[in-house]
Amino acid sequence: MNKARIGLIGFGTVGSGVVKILKERAGKILDATGVELELAGVCDTDAGRRKEAEAEGAKILRSADEAIAASDIVVELIGGTDAAYDITRKALEAGKPVVTANKALIATRGSDLFAVARKSGTCMAFEAAVCAGVPVIASLRDGFASNRVTSLLGIVNGTSNYVLTKMSREGWTYEDALEEAQRRGYAETDPTLDVEGVDSAHKIAILSRLAFGAAFDFETVYTEGITRITPQDIHYAQEFGYVIKLLAVARNEEKLDVRVHPALLPKDHPLTFADGSLNAVCITGDAAGTVMLHGKGAGQMPTAGAVVSDLVDVALGRAAATFEHLKAFSENVERKEPVGMDDIETRYYARIMVDDKPGVLSTISGILGKNDISIASVIQMERDVVKAVPIVMMTHHARERDMRAAVAEIDGQDIVREPCLYMRVEQ
Repeated sequence: MNKARIGLIGFGTVGSGVVKILKERAGKILDATGVELELAGVCDTDAGRRKEAEAEGAKILRSADEAIAASDIVVELIGGTDAAYDITRKALEAGKPVVTANKALIATRGSDLFAVARKSGTCMAFEAAVCAGVPVIASLRDGFASNRVTSLLGIVNGTSNYVLTKMSREGWTYEDALEEAQRRGYAETDPTLDVEGVDSAHKIAILSRLAFGAAFDFETVYTEGITRITPQDIHYAQEFGYVIKLLAVARNEEKLDVRVHPALLPKDHPLTFADGSLNAVCITGDAAGTVMLHGKGAGQMPTAGAVVSDLVDVALGRAAATFEHLKAFSENVERKEPVGMDDIETRYYARIMVDDKPGVLSTISGILGKNDISIASVIQMERDVVKAVPIVMMTHHARERDMRAAVAEIDGQDIVREPCLYMRVEQ
């Protein structure tokens, strides 16, 4: 289609950015692509946002149904999974392609929507759902088409990365760093989805499906956040030669290994250079080797720019051709059994707060040894005036189930002042 009418549902931060781009850069888009993107109208349930859209010169549509009827392409930007699912399904059943930035929708209900789209002879595009202005989805879809992708490692949540960067560089507490992230607009008033790893889990689930061409239930993605990490943990990790990041991990072996958790990375690992609110993803393929994509993974204009790029792809017919033939979008895609966390094998960092008594280290090491965990190195810090003594250690490779069993036994000892914190080590 040389001209495409756009029905925009949701005029929040990203939606207003989309309108701004369509208003200011329509001529450039037409010159570069031959496609005229025309805003058919905006629908939003919030009266204040409708006024803002009207002030931008947008036509206000009364309902999602009206937006679907008035458009050639529907843009869903309301977030969430319930109303967004209903709206997206209606649009697809009407034969309208849908562009979305809704990572939760794609990760949890994408399979159903992909099936509806294929049955209706239309498509979905969602580059903006993962890492915004960093073209990770396009790279997996197109650039790695000739590769067997074996692994993904990524920092895909800017909020958590900003918090950990502040704690690392300036020694801030988690609470102070999060407050600053909220003040700067990097974190929501309720930051739970970001700091508990759920947002990252949505994103790595989407990337895994694209990379490996295999389906799995989102609920199987192990998810752990950063709320227990202290500046001391960051300092101790540095003493061992590591940096702490909230890491999204996906590996394709006999079983899928897909998880999100804080991890220690070697100081010279490429991902450690992604600081602040930036995102970065390392993709490893059998032909290309390891490639890193790095840039702004959130924010109004990077995300809106990715939405508009998808609109161009849909209007040119590229998105439909890709959607139809890409294995990851097929309802017949192979389902693969995820590996259980108990079977993960890695090295571990552990911090145990204990009473300052003789024989404590011997007790701890005895429990670890009984559970087939050997200590690679240990730091036993001096006691503060009112605090317990931290025993900080790195282990050799061990199974997760053994580490969990050891930690449960350690936490039950009278000499332990608070639950043990442990983190996995990645390379």
